[in-house]
Amino acid sequence: MNIKPLADRVLVLPAQAEEKVGGIIIPDTAKEKPQHGTIVAAGNGTKDEEMVLKEGDEVLYGKYSGTELEVEGTKYLIMRQSDVLAVVQK
Repeated sequence: MNIKPLADRVLVLPAQAEEKVGGIIIPDTAKEKPQHGTIVAAGNGTKDEEMVLKEGDEVLYGKYSGTELEVEGTKYLIMRQSDVLAVVQK
C-alpha cells in the first residue's frame, strides 16, 4: 500500500469489532463500530497547524469520524487530525 495523506489528515486502521460478548456470537450487522485504531500514515500538517500525530500512534476518535476506504481488502479510515480525540498512552 502506498497512500500518503495530505495536509493534516491521517490514515487509521480501525481495531476489530468485538466478535463475542459473554459467550454470545454477535452478527456483523449488530457489531458496534470501533472508536479506536492505529495510525498507519500521516500528512505533514498545514502552515497553520503542526502535525502532532505520527505513524504507530494508537488513537481514539468519534463514532462517525472520517471517511471509510478499502485498499487491497483492508478497511481504513482517513480523517483530519482534529477528528482524533485522544492518543492512548501505553
